Amino acid sequence: MSISRQQVDSFLAKSLRLISEEVSSSRVLLTVLDGGRGPVEMRSWPAPDASFESTSSDLARQAVEEKRPLFAASAVPRPGDQGPSTRWPGSLLCLPLLTGDLPVGAVCLGREPGEEPYSSADLETVVFLTQSFATVIKNGLVQPGQTDRPVQASESDPLIGGSRAFTVIQTLIERVKDAAAPVFIYGESGTGKELIARAIHGRGARRAGPFIAVNCGAIPDQLLESELFGHARGSFTGALRDKAGLLEEANGGTFFLDEIGDLSPPLQAKLLRLLQEKEIRRIGETRMRRINVRFISATNKELEKEIERGRFRMDLYYRLRILTIEVPPLRERRADLLLLINHFVDKYGREMGREKTYVSPGALEIMVNYPWPGNIRELQNEVQRCLVLAGGDRLIREEHLSAKINPRRESALPVTYNYFLAKAEFEKRFIHQALVRFGHNKARTAKEVGLTRQGLFKLLKKHKVEERPPD
Repeated sequence: MSISRQQVDSFLAKSLRLISEEVSSSRVLLTVLDGGRGPVEMRSWPAPDASFESTSSDLARQAVEEKRPLFAASAVPRPGDQGPSTRWPGSLLCLPLLTGDLPVGAVCLGREPGEEPYSSADLETVVFLTQSFATVIKNGLVQPGQTDRPVQASESDPLIGGSRAFTVIQTLIERVKDAAAPVFIYGESGTGKELIARAIHGRGARRAGPFIAVNCGAIPDQLLESELFGHARGSFTGALRDKAGLLEEANGGTFFLDEIGDLSPPLQAKLLRLLQEKEIRRIGETRMRRINVRFISATNKELEKEIERGRFRMDLYYRLRILTIEVPPLRERRADLLLLINHFVDKYGREMGREKTYVSPGALEIMVNYPWPGNIRELQNEVQRCLVLAGGDRLIREEHLSAKINPRRESALPVTYNYFLAKAEFEKRFIHQALVRFGHNKARTAKEVGLTRQGLFKLLKKHKVEERPPD
């Protein structure tokens, strides 16, 4: 999974700010290591500070080498320092980020002189808040040298993403946006096919014209023909006046037929003639009317199978599929998840008039590992639901997630001030999340987290971790 630096900036800024608020720190620094060899990324909150970065980098190097958290009550000047101003004068706390036995980064916190030094309770809070950082880094959410610019949604262009699959879609949109030939968009329900159609229209030469969208499966067949082609007064009961159809209203612009696979055979024949002749006839009229419309269609059905079953015309199929864009499901473009989650949290938070809201590291990891069978629409609905359930809480936690996404109903327990209880709770959560991450394959899980199989079995037995979630 890969994601560009610009995408991850938002996540890091939010996470570091949350840590600084929860652990009362004036500065927080995340250092990302390249395979344990050296730093490749540094992110600060609230802003870079030379003395803090210099001092915390030394402490981070030691914490990574020793693979344990370190405290520093005050900075000790190094030989060769020019004065106390080159060192951070307050207290520090540094936590190495490990995946298995490999260090992938470190998080360092700093407090100003005169403030209380960091305690073991502070460390427990930092461990909880950063539990997904190592997974995020290992999975490539921060890629050294990656400079691709992510696409941010806007009112004029609603697409958002930055994965390789999304980049392919963007390239195809640029290539087809001005073409006169029909465009066919194929993808599962909820993948954003209409948004892609709107982006094609909004970026193309027809953007000044109307964009008309019709869902072929949402309108009864008896009414759909009248909606599309219009009708003359008196042509049927209830036709009290002449009415132009949606195809006429789209003249000079783009007409989008969603769920084209649900179109009835008689309307398929009329649509084929329309594509060939560029003419329509209102119901009850004999006059033909010329229209100038760009056609985009979409479906989540496999039309080849519909043709085999005699439900869809082969000649219409080939007429529609001149230019094709295939939209992969969200589970195949996980690099877009982080950006989409942050986008929806910000968007719906603003609509609800809420303060800035964040997603806890634990909830974020569960969301990243969930396959999202309902795709972007399911993610969008889940974020809205979580914001409502969070109430006045500025943090979306594990317990706010729906039972389908978080079947064990995991919740963020209050931070304990007992080191051994906190360690046991962390081990239990870590092992469970690792099992979920690696499909409950115990051999692979043990290998990935740096344990022997016997060691993993001991932890499973010790913490009574179920090998599979209950049905």
